[in-house]
Amino acid sequence: MQSAREVQLLLLACISSALLLPVSAGHNNHLVTAPESPVLEIGTNFTATCMIVDTSEVTADDLYWNLSKTTVPKEQYTKIDSSTLNVTISISGQSEWLFCLCKKTSPYVALNEGKFMHGIFLNKGYLPGKPENVSCKAVQEGKYISQTISCEWDAVGRQTPKVPTTYTLTVKVILGQNVSVKTSEMYAEVSLGTFPFHMTMEIWVEAHNKLGKIESEHLIKDAGWFVKTNPPSDVGVISEKSFPTSLLINWTHPIAEQYVKLTYQIRYCSNGSQSWTYVPLMDTAKDIQSFRLQSLQPDTVYVAQVRCKNAREGHGYWSDWSTNATEWTSEDRPTTKPDLWRNITEGDSINERRVQFICKDPVSANGRILKFDIKVQKEESKAKNGRWESIPVNRSEADSSSEITALKQIDLADKKSLLVHVTASNSAGTSDEAKLGILEKAQELPPVQELKVWPHDGHMWVKWKSPSSNITEYVVEWTSGNYMDWQRENKSTIRTIIKGKLEKFVCYNVSVYPIYSGWIGKPASSEAFLEQGAPSEGPAVRLNGKPGCDKAELDWTDFLKRSRQGFITNYTIFYTNGTGLHAITVPANTTSYTLRSLSRDTKYDTWINVSTIRGSARGFNHSFTTLKYAPGEIEGIVVGVSLGFLFVFLLTMLLCMYKKDVIKENFWPRIPNPGESTIGNWSPDYPLKAETPKENCLSGISVLDVDVCDGKCVFEEDKASLPLKKDKYLSEEHSSGIGGSSCMSSPRQSVSDSDEGGDMADTTASTVQYSSVVASNGYKGQTPSSQAQQAIFSRSESTQPLLDSEENQDMLVQEGSRQSQRFPRQPCFTHMAREPADFSQLEMEQQEVLEPLDFCPLEEDSEQKTPTDGQSADWLPAAPASSYMPQLGGYRPQ
Repeated sequence: MQSAREVQLLLLACISSALLLPVSAGHNNHLVTAPESPVLEIGTNFTATCMIVDTSEVTADDLYWNLSKTTVPKEQYTKIDSSTLNVTISISGQSEWLFCLCKKTSPYVALNEGKFMHGIFLNKGYLPGKPENVSCKAVQEGKYISQTISCEWDAVGRQTPKVPTTYTLTVKVILGQNVSVKTSEMYAEVSLGTFPFHMTMEIWVEAHNKLGKIESEHLIKDAGWFVKTNPPSDVGVISEKSFPTSLLINWTHPIAEQYVKLTYQIRYCSNGSQSWTYVPLMDTAKDIQSFRLQSLQPDTVYVAQVRCKNAREGHGYWSDWSTNATEWTSEDRPTTKPDLWRNITEGDSINERRVQFICKDPVSANGRILKFDIKVQKEESKAKNGRWESIPVNRSEADSSSEITALKQIDLADKKSLLVHVTASNSAGTSDEAKLGILEKAQELPPVQELKVWPHDGHMWVKWKSPSSNITEYVVEWTSGNYMDWQRENKSTIRTIIKGKLEKFVCYNVSVYPIYSGWIGKPASSEAFLEQGAPSEGPAVRLNGKPGCDKAELDWTDFLKRSRQGFITNYTIFYTNGTGLHAITVPANTTSYTLRSLSRDTKYDTWINVSTIRGSARGFNHSFTTLKYAPGEIEGIVVGVSLGFLFVFLLTMLLCMYKKDVIKENFWPRIPNPGESTIGNWSPDYPLKAETPKENCLSGISVLDVDVCDGKCVFEEDKASLPLKKDKYLSEEHSSGIGGSSCMSSPRQSVSDSDEGGDMADTTASTVQYSSVVASNGYKGQTPSSQAQQAIFSRSESTQPLLDSEENQDMLVQEGSRQSQRFPRQPCFTHMAREPADFSQLEMEQQEVLEPLDFCPLEEDSEQKTPTDGQSADWLPAAPASSYMPQLGGYRPQ
């Protein structure tokens, strides 16, 4: 330990003496570091030294080290003396600076900071790695080998920009000179002047940098070991008609045999294929210039290539492959059966199938198929029947073995079966027969079980379980729209990949048919996509029928499968009336939906989004307007209102029928027929007596008997009373005028009591009593007979209102005539003399009738005037026609 310490001190002394020389020459730095700009190997330890010179302001205790602005821990420091400090660090990473610095302990140090710092730049790198895999070659130029040898190698280890590695390639010919070339790459070329055929050569590579150097393994080989010739020239292929399964290849040597002996290699494949078939080297090891390819497919285009190398074992490099040589093999008869299949659809008639037989060329057609021969054999006859029918095939010259040929279409009843035979022919011969049987529908053989179809790694996989051990093969069929294809699998297959060309985003219906010795069994089917995507477009929604007032049925059944591009997960129906957007999600199997709770007489916009697992697409908008009234609603309202009116009408009619008397009395008041009235007989001198009316007499009439002697007074009184006076004629208590009342009634003012006729309507009651005097001895003004008779004062009990004819005197005559026709005069009173007994009987009957009426005798207030004799005949004017029933004695003057 002590000796190591002494050696370190001695080394530092030498370094110090070497560093003091430039400092004394004019450098004013007070810190000096050593060594200066070293090249260091990454992964090793490095020790640096810092010394204080020409100052006593600081000591070694005031020094410290920084590595890339990071202070090195004091644990890595070593103090040599009061003015020397060492540091030991591990070398890693990129090249960087190592600085020795001083703490600011005095103003002098603070003012001269630049003199109290010194640094070392650390160049870091790796030792050079040993070059490996050195290989050299000399290529052919023209008819000779080039004099330039090119070599390449692999570098081992790592390099840094500050410590690069340089390579030296050396080529030494035995008993000759050495040729070297330097490079920083891993490739170099050496020119020898003349290629040393049949001589030994030694080649190696040396790698070196600032940290060291190292050589590769020496490559000592014959000069022929480094030769690479050109590929064989003039390569050609010959096809022979008598040998449809072979081709003859010819070529020439690329270089003279005296320079290099060569061996050859041949490969071939069918045109368009990337799978090459190599001819074994033992078959081409001899120095040959031709070779026959065998076991080829007839009528197939083949591509052949040839290459060569040094024939010595392990010597030289294979040349590049020659250019392609292409040729057809000649045709041969088809060695496999045609691929026969069928397509069944519904027939025109019930219980009938339409069967179309289709066919692919045999897998080994061995030529262009010119025709198919087909024979249909019906199974109801066990004997062989049917005849062969030729179907020519018109195709282009190009290979079209994947095309499908339609052979024949027939209509087959569901209860019938048949067997079809097909052969294929080319220019060289005819294939073996292919058979396909179709059973009657009720006897179809069982299908495969547990069919599963799924995509995986860009392929469509199909898996199933065999239903029986009697199956001879399977047919896997896939269809999409009008496209159809199929492939056959052997009976042991239960899992396969569809080998046809499938497209992405297209739905295929995959079916597996078991074949029982040529007879087709029932299929098992499933739908699948090779790859699903978002729908390309949404469905076009439309209305199914007309919209209602609060609902509308939407339909989108015409949505095409090619637009789906995947399995539909759901539909989302959107509809809006401008104020709010509504959305309804329905399952994928829904193709129509009824919107409900819509507003009446409102325009709606609707569209449908269709979704798959990859996305969704929006369909086209459709607008519709709901109805203001639902279908039949107006008719219902009309029918309802009509039924209501009918009900009210019927109810009214029933009410009228049950209450007809009340209604008649309110709307059509009863107007007594004067012709059927009961006339009361009244006389101021005799009491009221009842008179029994005859059957043909007026009802409701009371008769009053008056003495004959009083008749004159009566007539005179009538004459004197004709001109109506403005003063009252009768008292209010016993008035019998218009508006008057009986003694039992309240006193009312008579028509004659009023001075102005216009007040009559206001002062007169709605009913009026009528009275007249009936004289037994004839009409007024006539001389009574000598026979004593009583004058009778008749009074009508009618309460009918005044008629227009009574208010308008000019209408009396006309109305009177009509009333006379309507109410004919009834002979209640006559001018015939009555016996007292008759009068007495009449009075008794009349009294019985009038007893409930309680008429009071009329009392006159004014003096009665008697007309003169000269006036007796002319006193009474002609009576105007009355609108009432004419009365025998006329009206009594009031």
